[in-house]
Amino acid sequence: MSPAIDRLIELAARNVEFVTSRTVKAWPKSRVLDRPSSASDAEDAAAEARKLIGLAPAKPALSLSTEVAKLGLFTFSFDMGADAADAASILLEEGGVAIVNGSLRVGRRRLALAHELGHYLFADEYNIDWRISEHQNDDVWEARLDRFGRALLLPQHGLKADLSCLKAEGSDLRTTAIKLASGYQVDMSTLARRLVELELIDQKDAGFIRSVRTTKADIIEHNLVVPQELEAPHLPDPYVKGILTLYRNAVVSAARATDLLFDTWSEDDLPEVPQLPESSIWKFVS
Repeated sequence: MSPAIDRLIELAARNVEFVTSRTVKAWPKSRVLDRPSSASDAEDAAAEARKLIGLAPAKPALSLSTEVAKLGLFTFSFDMGADAADAASILLEEGGVAIVNGSLRVGRRRLALAHELGHYLFADEYNIDWRISEHQNDDVWEARLDRFGRALLLPQHGLKADLSCLKAEGSDLRTTAIKLASGYQVDMSTLARRLVELELIDQKDAGFIRSVRTTKADIIEHNLVVPQELEAPHLPDPYVKGILTLYRNAVVSAARATDLLFDTWSEDDLPEVPQLPESSIWKFVS
């Protein structure tokens, strides 16, 4: 059980429904994909999900939390500690909500979101996920979702092309791993497993890649991107903009706005609005 993530996703679901019901005029239609029954099906589903997000077949899935919001999945990240679940998701009457444990490293946070996107697109109503990516048997549903997540973040054609290019440049295995992990914003364990399942490396090289750690020197010398996606606390932009709209239109008070923002903002952070007469207090929605 994970009471912390249970409480958070229930609260986030209520808040998202409150905000979007008052601000979203044209909600994107949820697209339900066929549930994959094999690893190959999971690969196909990931390719279809990338199309829905608007990604080219070989393009890295960067800014994933922004992209999935276009499909109606609102993603939050809160630091819940190492002992909490990795992520959770819930379907709403329209759209859905995902919670990612912000205490995970960035690559694991992104993989967790990719996994929850699978739950969302396959219409799983409510899920709490622990130790994402540790499932080994492709016959298990959660393992197929892990495969979906890896394929979403590390598309086969793009990864093969980039690996070939780095080999042609004469990059050694460590440099290759560092550049690929940075370019696709994944952790080394996810990269190693993806390369193995695509039969691009053997288990020995995979073990080496899992041991690689990117240093500050690597970041400078190789001009690497330092990803920060879903760094806690993270609230989805459309949700925050909706709250600001409600506040500017005097639908919610400053106190209610900061409450909806999970107290990640103070009242001083809110935009200035014209002073309302006292009689307007009854217009606020509690």
